[in-house]
Amino acid sequence: MTQQTDQLEALLAPAVAALGTGVFVWGIQFLPGEHNALLRIYIDARERAVGIEDCEAVSREVSALLDVHDPIPGHYTLEVSSPGLDRPLFEPAHFAAYLGENAKLTFAAPQDGRRRAQGRLLRVEDDVITIEVDGVEMSVSHADIQKARLAPRFEPPAKPGRSPRRAGGKKSTNSQGSA
Repeated sequence: MTQQTDQLEALLAPAVAALGTGVFVWGIQFLPGEHNALLRIYIDARERAVGIEDCEAVSREVSALLDVHDPIPGHYTLEVSSPGLDRPLFEPAHFAAYLGENAKLTFAAPQDGRRRAQGRLLRVEDDVITIEVDGVEMSVSHADIQKARLAPRFEPPAKPGRSPRRAGGKKSTNSQGSA
């Protein structure tokens, strides 16, 4: 995280938690722009799914707080959403919570000759994240990870309209005819 996202999280996370809806700030992305910046706040809940009502409530609260404190100069767009299935991973604890899952990492500088890697999360020790990439372990300092997301695997759907053949390869038919 940058110093600005750290400051924004310190300002906004307590206000989101104080809403009493059970949601909390999962992470914050601030993307400055020449004419319009983007502030994206991901919220999550421990015991349930995040709904549109949660996003609306957090958006109203955060907007009011940002208007009062004015921590972002110029124009910006505020987005509030759930992290989703391909959730971003912002801190070592996020990686630790999803050990065994696949993740996509983008590095701030090349690591072992790579700018990106995708693999299974193996372990987190202090701020070192270890993933398995193509059967080889790769350990990276959290500070060297520019962006990380879960990479969920989806099973292909069964092909519709085909029923399995019976033994002998013949279809059974109803032999009752009409006279």
